[in-house]
Amino acid sequence: MTDNLLEQLRSEAATIFESAVAAVNPQKAVKRFVHVDGAKLFLGRSQADAVTLDSDQYERIFLVGGGKATAAMAGAMEELLGDRIHRGLINVKYGFAQPLRFTRTTEAGHPLPDKNGEQGTAQILQLLESATATDLLFSLISGGGSALIVKPCGNITLAEKQELTRRLLACGAGIDEINTLRKHISAVKGGLMARAAFPATVVNLMLSDVVGDKTDVIASGPFTPDLSTYRQALDILNKYRLRDIPETIKTHLYNGLNGHIPETPKPGAAEFERVYHYIIGSNILALEAARKQAIRLGYNTLILSSMIEGETKEIARAHSAIAKEIIKSGHPIAAPACIISGGETTVTLQGQGRGGRNQEFCLAAALDLTELSPRAAILSGGTDGDDGPTDAAGAIVDPFTVKRGEVANAPALRYLSDNDAYSFFKKTGDLLITGPTGTNVMDVRLVMVR
Repeated sequence: MTDNLLEQLRSEAATIFESAVAAVNPQKAVKRFVHVDGAKLFLGRSQADAVTLDSDQYERIFLVGGGKATAAMAGAMEELLGDRIHRGLINVKYGFAQPLRFTRTTEAGHPLPDKNGEQGTAQILQLLESATATDLLFSLISGGGSALIVKPCGNITLAEKQELTRRLLACGAGIDEINTLRKHISAVKGGLMARAAFPATVVNLMLSDVVGDKTDVIASGPFTPDLSTYRQALDILNKYRLRDIPETIKTHLYNGLNGHIPETPKPGAAEFERVYHYIIGSNILALEAARKQAIRLGYNTLILSSMIEGETKEIARAHSAIAKEIIKSGHPIAAPACIISGGETTVTLQGQGRGGRNQEFCLAAALDLTELSPRAAILSGGTDGDDGPTDAAGAIVDPFTVKRGEVANAPALRYLSDNDAYSFFKKTGDLLITGPTGTNVMDVRLVMVR
């Protein structure tokens, strides 16, 4: 009976996660916001309150962009506009390309930018700079775009940018902080692509992978006004004591601080006068879909928040504590219960192992579940199907996970200390593997109690 109950919990958790991911399918998201009726383009959730553009007024229509979901977004735009698209150029992560008719795709590195990304970005920038007031550009931006759209500014090299990115990812900095640095050492982020495209009309479609759906943070805001400054970029380096960084980067940031280099374009700048911004998909949409699926499966449900941030291990312990409380007192909701949360946590790297924030979350949670009756399971997965430098989206754990590790000669605490959750779960069979999903709206976490 125990095995059957846990098998049911784990299976239902996977089904709920799949429903969450399906709800933020990029092609459907694009088509919810872009409607075509002959030459008329309606931009918005419904035609009643939409901005209307006449495609016949534009000589050329271009597609550009970057991110893990951008190929699927481009596919939707090609279905909508067909051969009216003059040319398309996008950058996506290796393995995330899809067949497209009018759009050329460059596969590139993520989370560390690489030469392919730099070359693809140079081609996109050249296209933007060729645009005129009679052109219409669709910008297709999604999570991962910060690494995939890459052109270091000034004398900064790609290798130096890679080194700073590596240091920022390892120190536990939040995505807002990481992207503040990225914007201020880039020739294309922080609104600079909008500057390059001006005076063309730009429709900026964004699939959000950042807490709070901040448009200037999504993919480091290549087409949006930047709210951050050189001063803030330097403060972040000081906060995390990142003093041993390439001298060219430090010199560039101080030149910006002292006014020798212009700031990134801010709200009200002329280059944004003809840019339309739309967030077409976000984490809360995925969580709401998860909730609906959980209700269909007979669970009492509660969405905690789509905005959870913080150190992964601490957030994991808070979630496992909720499972304990449900079993003990029936709060905050009675079993059968499905507690749902989203957002994006951070991992401060201390070991040399493999994994990602979702796998680390699950391993930390598993250590707290060992004393529970076998009525609980916890899932954490990246909606992109891609957690850290692994082939897993995350993991699903239960009160027997740590024991399975012991049987496989894999002490859970040691693997957690080495940030090696992937190796641990490969031994226990708890990995959640979906393959690339084509979307990216941060993470979905489920606390399941029967």
